[in-house]
Amino acid sequence: MKKLLSILLVATLSLSLLAGCGKSKNTIVVGASPTPHAEILKVAQGVLEKQGYKMEIKEFSDYIQPNVALADGTLDANYFQHFPYLEDYNAENGTDLISMAAIHYEPFGIYPGKTTSLAKLRDGATISVPNDTTNEARALALLEDQGLITIDPDAGLKATVQDIIDNPHGLKIQEIEAAQLARSLQDVDLAVINGNYAIQAGLNAASDAIAIEGKDSLGATFANVLAVRNGDENREDLKALVAALQSDEVRAYIEETFQGAVVPMF
Repeated sequence: MKKLLSILLVATLSLSLLAGCGKSKNTIVVGASPTPHAEILKVAQGVLEKQGYKMEIKEFSDYIQPNVALADGTLDANYFQHFPYLEDYNAENGTDLISMAAIHYEPFGIYPGKTTSLAKLRDGATISVPNDTTNEARALALLEDQGLITIDPDAGLKATVQDIIDNPHGLKIQEIEAAQLARSLQDVDLAVINGNYAIQAGLNAASDAIAIEGKDSLGATFANVLAVRNGDENREDLKALVAALQSDEVRAYIEETFQGAVVPMF
């Protein structure tokens, strides 16, 4: 009997200690893409610690697992995706993940290939764009902003080359996997490249592109967000994380490090 009581007492104390550890654990686990998201989070980490919270950053190389891990509770938040992608993911997977805050956007740019400027663009020139739906629409919108084509206004964020209703210069729009766009530059006149892939290729939208999205353009719709599970947005630790990500320190880091290739949205 005494042995049984001793076992029960030890078990009770162990559970109490575990519960206590759980309550005192102020570590936020955040999933992110390596560039630029994890780099930005590392700056926010220092700001967050001053508020009494620690952050563990888990890096992901794909665009699926960060949302899987957030939905199943492995992560407290993730930071890698733009809002339209988050909406599409929820619709396709039946998840209930929400944007807690917009942090930055990576402007699309039109980069020179065989042709060095828009003024020198010849009739019938070839321009490569991403072949995935939301990013293709974004690329086409940038071409439209430069007066090169006109898109059916009803197409919205689902626009593809099939929705081009006016192409006065007979441009050949070539759809290519986004990751291959930078490599296509030697074969095309111009390429419209996603911000993250441009960064990976050593290109900077502000200095290397001949035209870029404006902050008040369609690009703002594609702001990269801090995503959380619906219902967690009122957690004090996650509010502190948002404040850290939208701090002056993070803004200065983004502006100084990426020089226009990444633009703060706060």
